[in-house]
Amino acid sequence: MAVAPTAKGWVPFGEHRTWYRVTGEPGGAAPAVVVVHGGPGSTHDYLLNLAGLAGDGFPVVHYDQLGSGGSTRLPDAAPGFWNPELFGDELDNLVHRLGIEDNYVLYGQSWGGLVVARHAAERPDGLRGLVIANSPASYELWRSEMDRLRALLPPGVDEGLRAHEAAGTTDTQEYFDLMRVFYDRHVCRVLPWPADYLASFMEMADNNTVYSVMNGPSEFTVTGTLADYSVIDRLDDIEVPTLLISGAHDEATPATVQPYYDRIHDVRWEILPDSSHVPHLEEPERFREVLLGFLQEVHSPAEREVASHG
Repeated sequence: MAVAPTAKGWVPFGEHRTWYRVTGEPGGAAPAVVVVHGGPGSTHDYLLNLAGLAGDGFPVVHYDQLGSGGSTRLPDAAPGFWNPELFGDELDNLVHRLGIEDNYVLYGQSWGGLVVARHAAERPDGLRGLVIANSPASYELWRSEMDRLRALLPPGVDEGLRAHEAAGTTDTQEYFDLMRVFYDRHVCRVLPWPADYLASFMEMADNNTVYSVMNGPSEFTVTGTLADYSVIDRLDDIEVPTLLISGAHDEATPATVQPYYDRIHDVRWEILPDSSHVPHLEEPERFREVLLGFLQEVHSPAEREVASHG
């Protein structure tokens, strides 16, 4: 259950504005949890239930990345404007503008996982922990796994999808209906889709500038500027405790997550058995147990020491 925010507003980001909401009161002993959404080009809405962590003493910051939601939209920006460095700079700016740079944890979901990994690799002094949820370490791995998952769809589905992709008709109802077969297996297995997830999905459908440029027409068709993007070469530089979360049915398959596990020094990996790409909505109770346990260990090194030797 989401908790009402204690503050909402915008912070300046160059000539633009980043919209944010804070739940709880940053500045205490517990680190603030900064939630970095996926997409690129989605919104914070589908991750709203993480605001419940404020009830456990952890302030929570949600924000909409530039180009989406309540932040500045730039539908006419040149394609080269939208790049990973832009979103890394935006996150760094937000953390400093909100005055939480001395004590925070990053939670990056899907695309957001790559954003927070790059941030953590810079070893900022105030970063206490890192959560990478449902995120590939490389889009080359992602594209390879998408081909494998597509081949396992019911007969005729992948063929229909590829016909539309070849014809440039990915904005049709038939393509959407075929796409839903994949999404209902590997993106969100809760039917009907939860309201928070649907809110982000519809926002992105209505404003797909960033997603179309950087990703492409769908989760499993990455034809944009991210097609060959990777953070694998930065993972050895991450030193903070890190939690990996994924679902057993996730489009972010084990092969796409494995580099995080192999190369981050202090890391654990939790795979939720009944989830796909949004376990915080698919298995909320187990998800909360795992995430809260990790945050408490990060906040209390003594608890972490017990857990690591238990």
